[in-house]
Amino acid sequence: MTAQMPPPPALGCRASPVLKQRGQREVFCGLTGIIWLHRKIQDAFFLVVGSRTCAHLLQSAAGVMIFAEPRFGTAILEESDLAGLNDAHTELDRTVEQLLARRPDIRQLFLVGSCPSEVIKLDLSRAAERLTQTYAPKVRVLEYSGSGIETTFTQGEDACLASMVPVLPSTEARELMVVGALPDVVEDQMLALLDDLGVGPVRVLPARNIESDTAVGSNTVFALTQPFLGDTHAALERRGARHIAAPFPFGEEGTTAWLAAIAREFGVTEEQFAKATDAPRRRARQAIAQAAAPLADKSVFFFPDSQLEIPLARFLTCECGMTPLEVGSPYIHDALHGPDLDLLPQGPQISEGQDVDLQLDRCREARPDLTVCGLGLANPLEAEGLSTKWAIELVFTPVHFYEQAGDLASLFARPLRRKSILGVAAE
Repeated sequence: MTAQMPPPPALGCRASPVLKQRGQREVFCGLTGIIWLHRKIQDAFFLVVGSRTCAHLLQSAAGVMIFAEPRFGTAILEESDLAGLNDAHTELDRTVEQLLARRPDIRQLFLVGSCPSEVIKLDLSRAAERLTQTYAPKVRVLEYSGSGIETTFTQGEDACLASMVPVLPSTEARELMVVGALPDVVEDQMLALLDDLGVGPVRVLPARNIESDTAVGSNTVFALTQPFLGDTHAALERRGARHIAAPFPFGEEGTTAWLAAIAREFGVTEEQFAKATDAPRRRARQAIAQAAAPLADKSVFFFPDSQLEIPLARFLTCECGMTPLEVGSPYIHDALHGPDLDLLPQGPQISEGQDVDLQLDRCREARPDLTVCGLGLANPLEAEGLSTKWAIELVFTPVHFYEQAGDLASLFARPLRRKSILGVAAE
């Protein structure tokens, strides 16, 4: 299998100095994770305990059609709740009772904290324990924080999955657990690849429903598909599971390295690995070559947003021929991001955290061909003549594994193609 992978660069970025700044940040709310989680966990309901602003955020961001009945909602904190004139726990109990009576299909209920509920110190952990006693075993009630006060938006998923780990059943079986919410079609592709390698049994977190066989124990090994799952990583290790460190499965090289790390763990032969991966690798390389033509020899600058920045910079550098100038990430976790940093050639400034004004100054001075940033910065930078890519789009779009590799390159190429077309039209 090692022969299937190109050698890493002589000098990667893992030991490079990291610029750490703390100041004003440009972030999105952690409640956003509900938008993809409620589609993934099909017997769950996400009840946000928050304000009308929280409700408007979810409704507008999700784009829910008026005749649809989504698996999320908001228990709105009114002024009397915030002022302490009502017993918030009594109000919450009544809301949950009404919800479960109306939606008997709910098997998992997540109480999701928000900025307002955290400001008034509403103890959702105690509420979850009380409601679990009331509604178990039919409904499992868990809680996590989706507040954006101290976190970035993808940590909503991390907090959700971390809340599930302590209640997973125990097992002594040697199993692979794949961790991270993926679109169903991408998850099915991944499971087919692992099956072709002869790796199994394979469990998934989050599972599509509570009836799954997902369990954890000292013989469990787990691989992450998302680079923002630091708390979930820690929670699984506390349950005795062991992490398979690997680059994340973005692009052909990243997917091959991710699969190779799992294959080594399970003793897959070189011949079996080649048989399972040669055809999809070839398709991925062809798709990337076609989609990434506008990216060759172009520069890219990453603002910290989703924690996908480091593996995406590796993909753009090693597989698309781009030159990263700065790769910023809200948090850098060596156990998670280290393998991708090993493959990222030295050169870019690696930064953790953000002082947005200082970083904007560096970006304006560098004048990159492409800037990957949050929604709040994209339009102002576009007005200054910089091409941008919304970081959040890379979370909502299927981009993992071989069959999506060309689509991933296309997402970055699209702004440069658009600028080229507009430039020709202007002439």
